[in-house]
Amino acid sequence: MIKLSVFDFDSTLMDGETIDILAKNYGVGDAVSKITAAAMRGELDFFESLQRRVSLLKGMSEKKAVDICQNLTYMKGAKELIKELKLKGIKVVVFSGGFRFATSFAKNILGFDVDFANILHVKNGELSGLVGGDMMFGYSKGDMLERIQNLLDISQNETMAVGDGANDLSMFALARIKVAFCAKEILKKSANVIIDEKDLTKVLGHIS
Repeated sequence: MIKLSVFDFDSTLMDGETIDILAKNYGVGDAVSKITAAAMRGELDFFESLQRRVSLLKGMSEKKAVDICQNLTYMKGAKELIKELKLKGIKVVVFSGGFRFATSFAKNILGFDVDFANILHVKNGELSGLVGGDMMFGYSKGDMLERIQNLLDISQNETMAVGDGANDLSMFALARIKVAFCAKEILKKSANVIIDEKDLTKVLGHIS
């Protein structure tokens, strides 16, 4: 029986990549989206790619960044899925290689229990081009999942992970149900559930 569900945020609970949306609004969309795509395919080290992408946002207004992060489009079925999981008594945790500006706001809308994400550094009301936080590395999601499992005394057999990109591999390694949601091929190879339709309620049929 599943007791803990962990979700990626960008392109899983949210329809798109937060950093790509920020970059597009700042006029550096093409440069950032190319790096994002390569990182999600596993072709670039996640830590290095994150630093490179965030550096291109240097000088962007904090107010504008926050406004964008609070007006993202959530994936079809996200709110309904989380509601059903919580009704079943399943803890819902979000791990994001993106940013707390987005995940902490989404928590109140989608209803998940807690979020772990990165922090865009701000100086004098503008993004400094630097980033820090819980999810900086390719292994961060797995590392945090193991800590949560130990804290809550929940086993791998009682865990479900849902994601779409290469930086979700580490959490897949610690979950019994591994859902590749509209995912890159590198993640599909490690999944035991593959959903290619943009509707998160499809996950419900695979919980046992």
